[in-house]
Amino acid sequence: MLSPAHPLALAAGTSPDEAFEAFEGYASERGLTLYDHQTEAALAIVGGEHVVLATPTGSGKSLVAVAAHAAALARGARTFYTAPVKALVSEKFFDLAAVFGAANVGMITGDVAINPTAPIICCTAEILAAQTLRGQLASGAAPSGHDAGDGENDADVVVVADEFHFYADPQRGAAWQIPLLDLPGAQFVLMSATLGDMTGIVADLERRTGRTAQVITHTERPVPLSFTYSLEPLTELVEELLTTHRAPVYLVHFTQAAALERAQALTSIPVTTREQRAAIAAALAGERFAGGFGSTLSRLLRLGIGVHHAGMLPRYRRLVERLVQAGHLRVVCGTDTLGVGVNMPIRTVVLTSLVKFDGERQRHLTAREFHQIAGRAGRAGFDTVGDVVVQAPEHVIENAKALAKAGDDERKRRKIVRKKAPEGQVNWTDKTFERLRDADPEQLTSRFTVTHAMVLAALERPGDPVTRLYRLLTSTHDSLGPHPNPANPHLRRAVAIYRSLRQAGLVEHVQRSRTAPGEPTVRLVAEMPDDFALNSPLAPFALAAFELLDPEADPFTRALDVLSVVEAVTPGPRPVLMAQQHAARGEAIGAMKADGLEYEERMELLDDVTYPQPLAELLGAGWTAYARANPWAAEHELQPKSIVREMVETGMTFSELVSRYSVQRSEGLVLRYLTDVYRALRQILPDALRTPEAEDVLTWLGEVVRQVDSSLLDEWEALAGAASDAADGLTDEEVERAERRFGDAETPPPFSVNTRAVRVAARGAAFRRVELLAREDYGALGELDATAGWDAQRWRDELAPYWEEYDDIGVSGAARAPSLTILDETGRTWRLAQILDDPEGDRDWRLVLEVDLDASDAAGELVVRPVRLGPASPTA
Repeated sequence: MLSPAHPLALAAGTSPDEAFEAFEGYASERGLTLYDHQTEAALAIVGGEHVVLATPTGSGKSLVAVAAHAAALARGARTFYTAPVKALVSEKFFDLAAVFGAANVGMITGDVAINPTAPIICCTAEILAAQTLRGQLASGAAPSGHDAGDGENDADVVVVADEFHFYADPQRGAAWQIPLLDLPGAQFVLMSATLGDMTGIVADLERRTGRTAQVITHTERPVPLSFTYSLEPLTELVEELLTTHRAPVYLVHFTQAAALERAQALTSIPVTTREQRAAIAAALAGERFAGGFGSTLSRLLRLGIGVHHAGMLPRYRRLVERLVQAGHLRVVCGTDTLGVGVNMPIRTVVLTSLVKFDGERQRHLTAREFHQIAGRAGRAGFDTVGDVVVQAPEHVIENAKALAKAGDDERKRRKIVRKKAPEGQVNWTDKTFERLRDADPEQLTSRFTVTHAMVLAALERPGDPVTRLYRLLTSTHDSLGPHPNPANPHLRRAVAIYRSLRQAGLVEHVQRSRTAPGEPTVRLVAEMPDDFALNSPLAPFALAAFELLDPEADPFTRALDVLSVVEAVTPGPRPVLMAQQHAARGEAIGAMKADGLEYEERMELLDDVTYPQPLAELLGAGWTAYARANPWAAEHELQPKSIVREMVETGMTFSELVSRYSVQRSEGLVLRYLTDVYRALRQILPDALRTPEAEDVLTWLGEVVRQVDSSLLDEWEALAGAASDAADGLTDEEVERAERRFGDAETPPPFSVNTRAVRVAARGAAFRRVELLAREDYGALGELDATAGWDAQRWRDELAPYWEEYDDIGVSGAARAPSLTILDETGRTWRLAQILDDPEGDRDWRLVLEVDLDASDAAGELVVRPVRLGPASPTA
């Protein structure tokens, strides 16, 4: 419930002493005793100083952030809270609205903007960087003593940067650095458990802003950590941890496959008692588990074993987190992604390796990565110590086991053949462990890069962009790191971007003013979309590409082509694309063998076979012209593909898609993609293209996502709904309503409630079977319908008379005409007759299916069964 008093919603003009007293009172009312470092940080903040808070996980950094927001309200300034991921930004938005009142808190992400003029804004680092470059922060007087340059962007704001170690992220680090470079009037609160040496950044920050900075490094954890290097086999180690009351145990792996394999291996040991399993079963009552991975997870959870990684469905991850929080799961096998925004209290962390693949190569963990993972051990309020155990490599454990078996017998010990590390694998030892354990996090390294988006944002700001960009690009933090670069590649990159923009006619030279005749400056000619560099960078291209579609195409084909445009501008799930390519190449090899092609020729032709790419030629030509006129687009990738389209055309359910392409481990990634396509369709589809057929596809896709896991849509729609009410500031009730929808997603309504979605799914399911009949793929048909009594042989027998009369079955053009589909929606069992398009045009054969609405509701997706296949009859 929201607090009606909002004790920290301080009026502008409140003195620093009064602001600190209000903060102390707020903490006291909640039964919190401030740590010394929290008091020190809060006093520095209300005194107007920067604060760098490098304290361990669980030491109360969030409460210091609350102090920063209160201090800003007291002096009439704005605060911007930034975090690495949108989920954490959303969570913090609701938390702060409960503390400061809904009218005082807003949120800006690439998806939504809620109460964007509020004095407290929650946003990602990329949003803050873009607004900084555009000069869109509130203006205010800059403190005396700093070099204000041309006086621009001296906004009196407070920036609270959570998880600031993302400053060193290779892809996103520039967004965390830009505010430090371009907000001389701001006060910064930089927080992380793994900052490392901040001397250079702090000195630069003080020089730019004229404010002093307090660096608060509190190394004593509320729950101290104990570190161990283990030579025990992992299963035996887990048994020991369980019997010595050191659960919950989180086993950290560096691949999703390894995490699942370990969880399944642990089913051989008694993780829980009978009473604990009964409690878990009660806690799982009413939970829905789909087939495939869902069935596996259900079995593991009932044994007290959890799995947690980014490839899982969000509802499964949250279920695991809830069960851990309730004390039901004693072991969780997961990946190292638990470090950001995951609330899962763990007693013991076991690292199964000190090596990870970073996308380019295998390498040892950095000290920062090691301490981020280790910091999750130890539950404040529950444990007096947290355990961190590092597992030795498997060959080292086996050698140690053999030596132990030999005992003190030197003859036996000499006979032991020592196993070595697998060839090509990066090894780690106890020395690696000790080095990481004792090392401080590495110094944060500048990852500043210049992009078209950055240059365009700077051009949008009033004033002289050349002077401003030159000052920005020649004062980055590149010189602060351990390996400074004496050259400045940023200027060369900026010049290249400028030339591309000028060639595209987007910028021009103008005369600065009469007082400075002949002095050139640069001006942006075209007006840029507000979100081109944020959530949907290629949305403008999609709008342009819609104009390229054939206006004479039949309505359903046109709706599918619209979908293909949106899929092409939405980053896709690589596991599905690679599986589609593998399937396409398998079919191509079969066809080439049938044609008698030799092996070398088959292999040469196979290089050109890839996953389905509808409209690739049309979109490719349009993309070339668009990128020439809009150079920033070249930083993004157009990716024609057919995932959602294939589902529509073939009637595949989500579970069938996951099963067909064997992407059970990545089903969360697949669902995220479907959700992104749905959102893009909702957001960018022009009214002229919102035909009944397009609305049918949109409705169906929304229902697919909602039935699989409603949380992703619930979160977005809750926030979007709140945004629509935010013109005059949200009320507490509006935020509370949105929070309930976001935090505790309800069970989706029955599948059959949405009749438009059922129709689209049923027609797709019918035509999928028609395509398989045309290919005579009776095996695939049997896999679909064997449980309904239609195995491969029955399909073959039923269609045999057709082949005696006709040579093929049409599957394109006229074969897909709506007139060939007859749907009777009477009762709870619908009848669908799909007329086959024979080459003679007789059209007297039809496939009849029944659509079981009750079974569909129970399954959360369409359930159909074949009824008959043959010539038309009065009862068909």
